[in-house]
Amino acid sequence: MKFCKKYQEYMQGQEGKKLPGLGFKKLKKILKRCRRRDSLHSQKALQAVDNPRACPAHCSVCDGSFFPSLLEEMSAVLGCFNKQAQKLLELHLASGFQKYLMWFKGKLQGNHVALIQEGKDLVTYALINAIAIRKILKKYDKIHLSTQGQAFKSQVQRMHMEILQSPWLCELIAFHINVRETKANSGKGHALFEGCSLVVNDGKPSLSCELFDSIKLDIDLTCSICLDTVFDSVSLTCGHIYCYMCACSAASVTIVDGLKAAEPKEKCPLCREARVFEGAVHLDELNILLSRSCPEYWAERLQTERVERVRQAKEHWESQCRAFMGVE
Repeated sequence: MKFCKKYQEYMQGQEGKKLPGLGFKKLKKILKRCRRRDSLHSQKALQAVDNPRACPAHCSVCDGSFFPSLLEEMSAVLGCFNKQAQKLLELHLASGFQKYLMWFKGKLQGNHVALIQEGKDLVTYALINAIAIRKILKKYDKIHLSTQGQAFKSQVQRMHMEILQSPWLCELIAFHINVRETKANSGKGHALFEGCSLVVNDGKPSLSCELFDSIKLDIDLTCSICLDTVFDSVSLTCGHIYCYMCACSAASVTIVDGLKAAEPKEKCPLCREARVFEGAVHLDELNILLSRSCPEYWAERLQTERVERVRQAKEHWESQCRAFMGVE
């Protein structure tokens, strides 16, 4: 079965959930117009094969509609995935009283098994859309004998609109491993998807996930500031993961003020991109996974961080008191 048909059938099966998707068929029709145009200019096409650079950098037939349409649809897919994943993980991590309030408000439906199934469905939704985007961009480059599709993909990654870059996908992978280990200890098994694990090489941990259609994710869990395993981890909007206190230090804010107090000019230590701290995501599922997998390291860091947090809090409130009393 061709992927386009498979994708259409998948999205039709999701109609009840009202999930946005790619207009895969519509985008392929746009590309067909380009192919018909090229067939009318066969001699030019043959020259382009001999010299790919002879192909125009932008196609007048589809550039006006192809990339803008794809970008709008990608944005809708990513926004829906992030919102649904955040909601699911909030339900999973909620305390007993919080779950009661969510049930009272009508937000909590089903049981633990239903949450696991919803997590699996969300990961499938993210992956099949990532594959669809990759295939349609390959099709664009093949028809136009260009690299504009790959350039667009790179641009989307810089805009943080690539669904595989989402911190919520990282959280769902950690959620899967946590659930798998919990169920293994209790003698029950409900897995989201196979091939996901926490891998430690030379003392450096990473999340590894082998997915269908040759997609493989490797997420480094070493903080590039303290050069140790991330503790109380956060993901900046650029996608890089740091310890919370290290991120606060890089953003020139105290832990009392938090990352939302960071100035827009502050940059990610790795990619040097600005405005990445305010929208940082706290990776709670990942923190649970690391605390279970590295209990001795976690206990040691917890003690060290507690001392540092008390020190920073004390300095913060002393400075606030001096400012209130007008004492320098």
